[in-house]
Amino acid sequence: MNAATTPSPAVLRPGQLKSYDRGGGASTTPLVTAGIGARGFINGITEFGPGAKIAFHSHNCEESVMLLEGDAMLDIDGREHRLHPLDTTWIPPGLPHRFRNLNADKPMKILWIYASLDATRTLTETGETRRVTAEHSG
Repeated sequence: MNAATTPSPAVLRPGQLKSYDRGGGASTTPLVTAGIGARGFINGITEFGPGAKIAFHSHNCEESVMLLEGDAMLDIDGREHRLHPLDTTWIPPGLPHRFRNLNADKPMKILWIYASLDATRTLTETGETRRVTAEHSG
């Protein structure tokens, strides 16, 4: 790889980046993306408003999520897993799951990492599939 094709490193400051409404009381701030030169994974932060939850869904690649702040529940594989700050999950491809904010008064934040630039989200209820990065426009 020569200097002309080597991406530059980046320091990302979430408070200075654009967030996108995901519906249901959740908003996402993309961090590492193909747009800055990532080649093997993408990540970002999703904030859940008080009591917010997202719909059951699955991905076409591995996902890891770390609870940054708040009180959360991971629903996966017919089980509930209470999460506390810095608890970290690993979710294999194709396994339906969702995250819920258990606090009715305070937000919850997660850091998510997908093991593919082409990560997709398939909604369990409708079967609709789209690229995760499609949510980061507008």
